[in-house]
Parts: sequence; C-alpha cells; structure tokens
Amino acid sequence: MLKVGHYVKRPGRKSADPPITIPVAEELETVPGIPTNQQDVEWYPREYPLETINITERAGRDWSNRIRDLDPEMLEIRTEHEHLNKKLVQAARESGDIPPNGEPTGEDVTDKIKAQARKLGFGEVGITKYDPHYTYQSKKRWVKYPNAICLAYEQAYEPTQTIPSVRAEIVHSSTYRIETDASLFLADYIRSLGYRALVYHPTDPVVPFIPMFVQAGLGQLGANGQLLSPHFGSRARLMIITTDARVSYDQPIDYGIHRFCQVCQVCVNRCPGRALMREKVWWRGVEKNKLVYKRCRPVMARYQGCGVCMKVCPIQKYGMEPVMQHYVATGQVLGKGTHDLEGYELEDKGYSGPGELPTFDSEFFHMPMGTADEHVLAEFKNKFNQVDDTNSPEGKALLEEFNTKLKTALALKPDEEDDNADYI
Repeated sequence: MLKVGHYVKRPGRKSADPPITIPVAEELETVPGIPTNQQDVEWYPREYPLETINITERAGRDWSNRIRDLDPEMLEIRTEHEHLNKKLVQAARESGDIPPNGEPTGEDVTDKIKAQARKLGFGEVGITKYDPHYTYQSKKRWVKYPNAICLAYEQAYEPTQTIPSVRAEIVHSSTYRIETDASLFLADYIRSLGYRALVYHPTDPVVPFIPMFVQAGLGQLGANGQLLSPHFGSRARLMIITTDARVSYDQPIDYGIHRFCQVCQVCVNRCPGRALMREKVWWRGVEKNKLVYKRCRPVMARYQGCGVCMKVCPIQKYGMEPVMQHYVATGQVLGKGTHDLEGYELEDKGYSGPGELPTFDSEFFHMPMGTADEHVLAEFKNKFNQVDDTNSPEGKALLEEFNTKLKTALALKPDEEDDNADYI
C-alpha cells in the first residue's frame, strides 16, 4: 500500500452522478497542471508563432486523405462527415458576431454556465483565461473574448474499444458533430444571460485546446499526447467557447499523470508506428512526451485513423479513479500486460497482444512533408534532376506542370484550408 499524497474530488460523470475521489500516490506528485518554463512559453510565440498542422503539414494531410479514400467505407465516412460538418464549422465561425439577446445582471454566471453545459451532455466543464501564447498565426483574427470555457464530451465507450476500425471512426466524427451542436446551444444560452460567445470548432482549429483544459483543471497531458480527463481519459472530445461573460476561473490540478505515464508506458510500448517518445523533452517551454509525426501519420492513414494510443490507455478504459486506486493499493498499472487492455488488430497485420508489434518496411513511412507549396517544390526538384534538357518537350512539360501546381498551392488561403474536417 502506497502513501497517498493528496486526493482530488471531481463532479460525477453525469450531472446526477455522485462525485468521485481520486487518490494520488505521494510518489506520483509533481505540479498542478503541467511543468512549464514560463520564459520559453512567452519567447516561442514571439519568435516562432504556432501554426496549425493543417497548414504546416498540408502535404501529408492531402496524402493521407488520398490513401484513406482508397477504402470505400472510409471514403463514405469522410464524405458524409464533411457534408454534415461544414455547416457546423460555419455556424461556429459566425457565432462570435451574434449579439446577446438578454441583459446582464452583473452576477457571476459560472455556475449557471457549468450547469447548462452538463445538461447538454458535457462530462467535463472548466473555465480559465484564454491563453494567446497558443493561438495559431493564421487564426489570430478569430480571438475575440478573454475567457475560455473548456468542454469535454465523451466519445462512446464500446466503439472506441474496437480501435482501429470503421466503427470507431464513425463514432469519432459523429461525436465532433454532437458536441458542436451542444456548444452552439450553450453559446445561445450565454447570450440569453447578456454576453457574447464564440464557439471554437474542434476540426477548424484556432488554438491547441489541451493547454487551456489543463489550466482549467480538467486533466493532464498524457504520454500519448492527449488530455487524460478524470472520467474517460483520452476519449474526451474537446471544444472551447470564448466569452466576455463574468466568470470565475478554475485552477490546474495535479492528478499524478506526469509520473504515472512514465511508469505506465503502455501507449509508448503499443504504438504500431513507434511514434511516441519514451522520455519527456522540453518543447516550446512545456515538458512532454513528444509525438513523431512522420511515424504516426502513415499508420493513421492506412488503418482507419489508428488511435491505438487512445485505446490502450488504462485511464481511457477504466477511468482515473479505479486506476489510481489500484496503483495506491498495489503499485501496479491496472490492466498493464493484459490482452484486455493492450490487444489490438490491424487489417492485413493480424492481432498483436502484449509484447507483440506489427512490422513495416521503411517504404511504409515515406510520405510528403511540409506545406503544400514546399511539397510542390520538392517534387519538382526531384523530377528536374532527371531531365537532361529543360528546353526539350519533356522539360517544358515539367515546367508547365510545376507552374500550375505551385499556383494552386499558393492560392490556398489559411481559413479555407480548414473548411473540411481533418479528423485523422
């Protein structure tokens, strides 16, 4: 039996459920929220502003969509989702300009907003100051209001446990749509209280959500790069509403996740693409386990969005309270080393249980990198080196092709790049 350093009490999974109490072993205690170097957190946005991966790795995004669309079922899912999602993206973008239809009383409306969010189905709700350090360079004009309402919606348990699968991808994309609908209703409610509200759609990113969720006390960053929330771990689908409403801020919490993940390591060990780093690094002023993008995306593109790192997380499967209770009682990670937690199957690779991983040849991980125009230029250089005479018909055709592709790539406007969901 390990010594408990502190307990964390959180509201129940649903509004009618009793609260839960999470024991945090003394040996897992670090700091509330996430370890940061504030000087670096402030320096990087000035010198190297963040940009959405939908722009910085557009070539890989387009490549993965082409690969995924070779599967008729995945093409159908993506086509339907983009059709249904587009109007939600537009509604979210326009939400910040809708005027309030009520009069503010001057009272703090934190409890009212949280209660309404829970009625709408959100399992975790927290409020913090909007952090401009993380705003994407191309999206700065979308930042309007100072307070961030952080909302986590639970992705259904059963289909998530079939990851990677078409069934899991269907629930993945549908959960985004469900929570967006709920957020638009919540924004309407905030306006009825006399305040403005802007919905940040999860597939039309303005900012990485996780830092503010951590600041609002709704979990901590896991080794899989995802928010580990108290009730459903990495099955939390995240949204933010910014508002000018009078609210009180929540505080970050030490759930013991930083050291727990270093003990657990299940997601690191089970990643098919070996894309997760075992040791933490400092990245833009934050200590974290870094994801290796070029080893992750090829697997996601070919295997129904993958998501193994989500599936094998014990907090996702069992919840934070039982996982931490088990750790305090035994010093062990609940489910680690079992087929129940760690097993998964990849189409054409078969089943992999604890200690087993699928293998891929080096060609599997070759993919376009960088922005759309960077990829066009790199492709042209490779072809150009194989042409003996640029004045030949072959050389002229190559230059014409390059000119057309580059114009197309440069014509992409940042706000247009995210019209369709990039949910893989």
